Amino acid sequence: MHSRYLGALLTGVAVACHGGPRPLRLGTTYTVQQSGALAVLEAHWTGAPLAVVVGPSGQILRSAAQGDLDVVITHAPALEARILGAAHTALRCPLVASRFAVVGPPDDPARVAAARTARDAFARIARRRGPFVSRGDSSGTHVKELAQWRAAGESVPPGPWYVESGADQATTLHLADERDAYALADLPTFAQLSGLSLQVLFSADTALVNPYTLYVVRTPDPHPAARPFAQWTTTVARDSVLRLRLRDGTAAFTATTGGCAPPEAAAR
Repeated sequence: MHSRYLGALLTGVAVACHGGPRPLRLGTTYTVQQSGALAVLEAHWTGAPLAVVVGPSGQILRSAAQGDLDVVITHAPALEARILGAAHTALRCPLVASRFAVVGPPDDPARVAAARTARDAFARIARRRGPFVSRGDSSGTHVKELAQWRAAGESVPPGPWYVESGADQATTLHLADERDAYALADLPTFAQLSGLSLQVLFSADTALVNPYTLYVVRTPDPHPAARPFAQWTTTVARDSVLRLRLRDGTAAFTATTGGCAPPEAAAR
């Protein structure tokens, strides 16, 4: 099973049209892929073949709302509520959470490591005039980063020292490393990257919690494996994801509370 970018969605459809088993179209994010969590799902799922599409949360959610995906796993709660909502969601399943961190050069010229809150960390970067590398791609990471700039009282872009990579998490962090810049990183993904001089400087704020949610998409012709996949992912597979570790040996992900429920019931 191979991950595909959004432009290759029709590949899975073509397979089905040529007599093969109908694939379960799973849309997920770069951080799920690059943290190792997607590999866990692909290695252990034994049901319908998966056609996996990887992209920023915003693009994945828009594809789901258009009916191009059967199941999605994303980490952008505000976008999820706005783009999917109850109209496009058959089931909402809290899955796991990770944590974001502000990473940067070892000498930390903005003294981010001394910050008391995430808002303070971003304000220190702005006062120092960065540099800062943003994903700039409507991903869950990008949405979280923008919220922190706003909380710090900064406009976006906050200055000429702010660079948008328009790329995935790993590429963005490599660019930040090359430029001795700051960035917002998903810790499980950061732990998978080697050869970087970037250091984790600040993560001790609940504002940097990163919740992942699985959605079964409401489609005219629901895939019969969509709900079984959701149930399996939030029970059996989640236990395997929770065994992934950061560089210091601590858990990369933590479990979130609640089971799969229709969005109307989840909201009550």
